Amino acid sequence: MAYDLKKEEDVKEYLKNLHIEYQFGCYSEKKPEVCHLLGDYYEAVNADMAKAASLYKTTCDQYNYARSCAKFGDFKAIGKGCKKDLPTAYKYMSKSCELNDESGCLHAGVLGTSKNDVGEKDRATQVQAGVRYLKKACDVYNSDKACFYLSGIYLGGIEDVIEKNYKEAYKLSLKSCEHGNPYACANLSQMHARGEGAQKNPELAATFKKRAIDLHEELKRVQPELKFHQGVNP
Repeated sequence: MAYDLKKEEDVKEYLKNLHIEYQFGCYSEKKPEVCHLLGDYYEAVNADMAKAASLYKTTCDQYNYARSCAKFGDFKAIGKGCKKDLPTAYKYMSKSCELNDESGCLHAGVLGTSKNDVGEKDRATQVQAGVRYLKKACDVYNSDKACFYLSGIYLGGIEDVIEKNYKEAYKLSLKSCEHGNPYACANLSQMHARGEGAQKNPELAATFKKRAIDLHEELKRVQPELKFHQGVNP
């Protein structure tokens, strides 16, 4: 059947059939990737965050599906569709990273290197684990956000755990900039202007400043305006 997605009735019929298809794929065929899609459906279409959270948790627990582990961790971190619980959020994000999900690595790294208590035995262990997760996201998945966040840690250091390292910060900022992060490019500009972690070079400072401005303008132009907050009942 062909749907005209410009017509409201066709959209409702399409979503209803999609919901049935996802339910069958998840509950009858027991496909973890379809269970995850069913969770996405509850989140984006029905705006039923409790059902979405439950699906993500179950799909992670039963099938070790990395994307679902990451999503449930995200939900737990902010109390979306469930009770907020940072140690549990971190546990699921960490599991997701170990199962090789880029988002899980990034978020476990950010949470682990924050000032929040996520249940590790001590602060140093937590931060070091968080840094490892960020490094995986940066090194393996080329996550510009992970590289940028990690560069910030080396720029400022973390008391009694991570020493300042401008050269490492420069290297990470360069990789992040190369992958399109305007804030990393801005940091490179400042580092060349001050001679921190790199040679003092006004020309390179200007070059990276221009790159930062261009990337920022480009991001503003292409940022999608998708709105999923309005629920549609199938």
